Amino acid sequence: MKKLIGVDLGGTTVKFAILTAEGEVQQKWSIETDIQNEGKNIIPNIIKSINHRLDMYGLLVDDFSGIGMGSPGSVDINKGTVIGAYNLNWRTLQLVKEQIEEGTGISFYIDNDANVAALGEQWKGAGEGSGNVVFVTLGTGVGGGIVSEGNLVHGVGAAGEIGHINVDPSGYECTCGNVGCLETVASATGVVRLARDLSKEYAGDSKLKWFIDDGQEVTAKTVFDQAKKGDQLAEMVVDKFHSYLGLACGNIANVLHPETIVIGGGVSAAGEMLINGVEKYFNKYAFPPIKTSTKIKLAKLGNDAGVIGAASLVKIHE
Repeated sequence: MKKLIGVDLGGTTVKFAILTAEGEVQQKWSIETDIQNEGKNIIPNIIKSINHRLDMYGLLVDDFSGIGMGSPGSVDINKGTVIGAYNLNWRTLQLVKEQIEEGTGISFYIDNDANVAALGEQWKGAGEGSGNVVFVTLGTGVGGGIVSEGNLVHGVGAAGEIGHINVDPSGYECTCGNVGCLETVASATGVVRLARDLSKEYAGDSKLKWFIDDGQEVTAKTVFDQAKKGDQLAEMVVDKFHSYLGLACGNIANVLHPETIVIGGGVSAAGEMLINGVEKYFNKYAFPPIKTSTKIKLAKLGNDAGVIGAASLVKIHE
C-alpha cells in the first residue's frame, strides 16, 4: 500500500508526517515557517524538506499516493491556491499545488487548516470514524470544520466559520466587523475579556480579581485554574464562557445533527470541566432528540490532528 504525506502549515512551524494508508504516523518532523519577504520562502522550504526526508529514508516518489496540506487563509481547494493568509505574510495569490507538484513530483491536495484538523479528529481522533463530526477549535481565535456524511462541508467556500456564530447581538465587537461573535467570548483572549469585565462589578473576595487589579498577566489558563480552586469570580467567568459555547454547539447540532462535536485547541486544556459545563448549556438549547444522540467530546489528537487530517485529503480524492 502506498504511503501518505501530511503537511500542517502554521504561522510559526510547518509540521510534516509520513503515514500509512490507514493513517498511522510513521515519521514526523517540523521546520520553522519563514514568513520573511512576503512568505516567498515557505513553499520552496516545504519542497526542500520533503525531498530531503525522502532521500534520508530511501523513499521514492512512487511510494506515495499523495501529499495533503492544511493552510490558513482563503484556500481554493480546486485550484490549489491560497490568498489572504496574513500570519504567513501571504497577501497575494499563492500557487501552492502547482509549485509543490512540480517540486516533488507527487500529487497534492490542500484545504483550510481548521477543516483539515476536523478531518483528522473524524478519521483517527475523538470522532472515531463517524461520518458526521463537527470540530470546534478554541485558540487565539475560534475556528471549525464540518464533516457531514463523510465529506467536508465547504458551502460556496467558507462554511465552518463557527467562530462567527452570533451568541450575543449586544456583545463585543469582533475583528471581522460584526458584534457578538462566538470568537469574542470563547477564544483565549475572549475568556480574559470576560474576566476583566465581570471583575469590574464583582465586590467579593477573589484571587482572580486581585490578579487583574494588580496588573498581573491573566490568561485563559489563569481563569480556569482559579475556577478549579473555587474562586467565585473565576467560576462566574467560566460559567458565562460555557453558556456561550453551549449555545453555539446547540445551534450547530440543531442544524447538522452530528454524532460528535469535538472541542480542541489551547482553551480545551481545561478538560472535563469544559465538557461538563458546555453539556449543561447544550442540553438547554439543543432540540430534544438531538441532545440525547449528539455527544460533546475533547479532541484526542492534539498537534497531530493537522498532519493526519491533511494526509486524509489524499484518501478523499483517490
